[in-house]
Amino acid sequence: MQKINIQRCSSENKDFRELIRLLDTELDTRYGTLQKEYNQYNQIEYLETVVVAYDEEKSVGCGCFKKLDDQSVEMKRVFVQSDYRGKGFASAILEELERWAKEKGFLYSILETGVKQHEAISLYQKKGYVITDNFGQYVGNQNSICMKKAL
Repeated sequence: MQKINIQRCSSENKDFRELIRLLDTELDTRYGTLQKEYNQYNQIEYLETVVVAYDEEKSVGCGCFKKLDDQSVEMKRVFVQSDYRGKGFASAILEELERWAKEKGFLYSILETGVKQHEAISLYQKKGYVITDNFGQYVGNQNSICMKKAL
């Protein structure tokens, strides 16, 4: 069984930066030129609310959240390397992000994922997220699925 270690950090963490690079490569492969539309929404300049998941000493996944409004956070950049999927890392990342958002007084978590990310949609539904109207820059975008959960 994998030893899952989740560490809170900022977006300056070198492991987080490398994982984001891998995520971007995967999304480019999956969505092609369509992904270029989304890249503007995925920029992380600086966030203090980042987690990195480790299997022993190896960084294998990450995620972060940012304040959307006084009650809600938006989960961003949730990713687990392919060799580590299906082993509980994504659930552990999401649970830690939700716990942290709740500690900060937020009531809701929302997120956007792509229609081709079936494994992500399944994970979020398993963790209690429900599909909601697209928000913000995703309104009217047929390739986006937005989800929400009460914390």
